[in-house]
Formats: sequence, structure tokens, C-alpha cells
Amino acid sequence: MKQARAAAKAERAAKAPEPSLDNRRARHEYEKLESLEAGLALQGSEIKSIRRGNLSINEAFARLRDGELYLVNLTIPPYKEASHFNHEPNRPRKLLLHREQIERLAGRAAEKGLTLVPWRLYFKNGRVKIELALVRGKKLWDRRRDIQARDVQREIARSVAR
Repeated sequence: MKQARAAAKAERAAKAPEPSLDNRRARHEYEKLESLEAGLALQGSEIKSIRRGNLSINEAFARLRDGELYLVNLTIPPYKEASHFNHEPNRPRKLLLHREQIERLAGRAAEKGLTLVPWRLYFKNGRVKIELALVRGKKLWDRRRDIQARDVQREIARSVAR
């Protein structure tokens, strides 16, 4: 009986893909120099809200405070079924990294024009992970050049497909 339950649970887990969210705004506005995977310290109602796909990482960025990195402006709306045990939607969330990684990233982010932004949020082995990227802002002409290059690639792909 236990084997049947375990098999059914594994089958349900295989059917339901974990949500993944890309920061499309960051991909458009920033040039990615370096990235690494970090964990997030979250509450239970936040996890459930994320699993439903309720969150916004477009305005989020990482900030160093007291030797620890925090993700600021990550919006996770309240989980309706959590009633009065809900979380604060815009609270700073601690990033789980090794001390050496924090020091290296903080040193690089202190350089002029560089910042840390969430590039992608996803689940890995049932845990929420975030791809944190060290980025430099693109100028307007950089964005235009990227759009032109993307259009050229699209035209090439269309002509090859014919």
C-alpha cells in the first residue's frame, strides 16, 4: 500500500511542472557580466504563493546590509488561504549564500555602474532558487543594436526555413 502511495505521489510530482520566472525587464535593460545561484529564506505562505505563480521580480535588486545580501522589492502577494498567518508582500528577503560569495559579489557590485539583480527564479529539488546576476545598465544604443541583431537572426531563420 505504501509503495502505491509513493508511486502515485511521484507521478503527480512528475506531471506538475514547477513554476519558473524570468526577469525579462532585466534581460532588456542590463548586460549580464556574471551570475550565480542563491537560495531564498522564505515563509510557508510565500512558497505557496510562488507555486501559484504569484510574484513580480521586475523591480527587485540585491542590497548588502550587515554583511548579508537581501533581495529588496521582490513582490510576493499574500496567499489567500493563509488567513491571518500571512506574510508582508514587499519585505526584504535574505539571500542564502556562502560568506566568500557575498564578499566577492559585494566587492564587484561596489564598482561604478554595477548592480545585482535577480535574473531568474525557479524551483530546484523543491526549494526556491534565484539566479542572481551582476549587471551593467545598457545604453539606449546598446538596446537598439540588440533589437537589430535579433531581427536579423529572425530573418535568417525564416529564409533558412523556406
